[in-house]
Amino acid sequence: MDTPLSTIAVVGLGTMGTGIAEVLARAGHEVIGIDISDAAARQAVAALETSTARAVRRERITEEERTDVLARFRTFADLRAAAEAELVIEVVPESYEIKQQVFRELDAIVSPTAILATGTNALSVTRLAAESLRPERVLGLHFFNPAPAMKLVEVVSSVLTAPPAVEAVTALARSLGKEPVAVGDRPGFVADGLLFGYLNQAAAMYEANYASREDIDAAMKLGCGLPMGPLALLDLIGIDTARTVLEAMYAESHDRLHAPAPVLRQLSEAGLTGRKSGRGFYTYEETGSQTVVPDALTPRDNGSAVAGRTVRSVGVAGSGTMASGIAEVFAKAGYDVVLAARGQEKADTAKGRIAKSLERSVTKGRLTAEARDGALARITAAGSLDAFADVDLAVEAVAEDLAVKQQLFGTMDKVCKPGAVLATTTSSLPVVAIARATSRPQDVIGMHFFNPAPAMKLVEVVRTVLTADDVHATVREVCGKVRKHPVDCGDRAGFIVNALLFPYLNNAIKMVEEHYATLDDIDAAMKLGGGYPMGPFELLDVVGLDVSLAIEKVLHSEFRDPGLAPAPLLEHLVAAGCLGRKTGRGFREHARR
Repeated sequence: MDTPLSTIAVVGLGTMGTGIAEVLARAGHEVIGIDISDAAARQAVAALETSTARAVRRERITEEERTDVLARFRTFADLRAAAEAELVIEVVPESYEIKQQVFRELDAIVSPTAILATGTNALSVTRLAAESLRPERVLGLHFFNPAPAMKLVEVVSSVLTAPPAVEAVTALARSLGKEPVAVGDRPGFVADGLLFGYLNQAAAMYEANYASREDIDAAMKLGCGLPMGPLALLDLIGIDTARTVLEAMYAESHDRLHAPAPVLRQLSEAGLTGRKSGRGFYTYEETGSQTVVPDALTPRDNGSAVAGRTVRSVGVAGSGTMASGIAEVFAKAGYDVVLAARGQEKADTAKGRIAKSLERSVTKGRLTAEARDGALARITAAGSLDAFADVDLAVEAVAEDLAVKQQLFGTMDKVCKPGAVLATTTSSLPVVAIARATSRPQDVIGMHFFNPAPAMKLVEVVRTVLTADDVHATVREVCGKVRKHPVDCGDRAGFIVNALLFPYLNNAIKMVEEHYATLDDIDAAMKLGGGYPMGPFELLDVVGLDVSLAIEKVLHSEFRDPGLAPAPLLEHLVAAGCLGRKTGRGFREHARR
């Protein structure tokens, strides 16, 4: 089965097929492009001409090399053109009937030694292989869009696939400058298997009117460092395509997290499939455009109808990293800050941490020495909450324990002046339960900063059913003054970011439990295929496995969805004291600091 793969046929010259053909031709392969549509074939040739001309202008290739690339790409309307190919990659529409028909016809055309690859991201490779006369030479070769730019290629084996076929396409992927990841046959494979569950939850969150499309997308970009928000990404992928993938995943898993949100069906059936139709979750300048234009749902920047309260001084309760970071944020923005801890020594230590952080900013040229001195001078370290008597905004950043927070808010209720806004930075606890520990629940709101607070731009602003309008307006105004991006969300577990992030992390752990893929392959798949700044296991070890487990338990308790139950492997690691970087061992080994 030593197959050279010098001549490769690509069946289906849509966006993905055209991109794959370009990658192959530019790598020196003879490429046979096949599509029943003459228009699609012409468009594929034009796309290659355009991209190679751009490469010449940018001096990445010479004009002679461009001529050679174009000469290596030939298009045909008949599958019989694939007869000379050593590898055929089909990227026709996601339909068993269409793909099976292609495979049946190819069986009668190609050489007995040729490899047949499906580009599906949702359908069973095993089922497609079983329909072929040569199932041992059928596998999945899942490129990501845009194929010329994306590094990840998932190489999908069925129980019928012969190892030499896998080895041949894996070597091909590497020769193309791609990162091949070996995966088994299940809907979505690794990257889409994790990605589409997350996208589906975001669609359901939007459908429930929990948060606006703009706030959901901003939260995931700013809170997780993602290149695109989930709803904008659904528009890019195609809402109909996403629905097809999710339906295939649900048919396999019966996990409610994969059951397509009804809004996906509604938009698909209305023809509002995203960028390609000019409208999906957002409205676009024209069909195929990436430029979003205002529509009836676009927020109007008319300012709040309710005036906020005046905030000149801020109290921050706590002595940990989050409390220090929040105090630094307010001090740099010009607010007088009281940093209160349990004892003067803890408060002084926290202020010392801020001084070191400010000094690092000066060293890196991000802050002047004068600004550093001014910020530090505006911070008063105090050993008790009594120092909050005159603050206009009190922000709590202590342990994520409901009883602890309730006790602290009971104390702030007694200490803080009437009209002061009381804010909690909880990431998972019910804000209203904290508010009810005071005699003024209308003055209590959630301000969920992200760590490290000086660097992270996002603040989730969490209203309870009791929060006053002017308190909400106050916090949004303050966020603007400290140069943070506020997103509004209701008082339910996980708010926006954690409610979408942690089920994704939990599903990644389940993949490892099921021996479907390795830690390294899953991390690589999500970084290369999903654009995530960190793989799920890298992130879990950074966040802390105990923190992650606590959030998973809260989400499961709130939503009662079996799919949200914490993965047993996560519980076992926490029970063993393997909590991530902070203990030197989590999913991976780490150097102890």
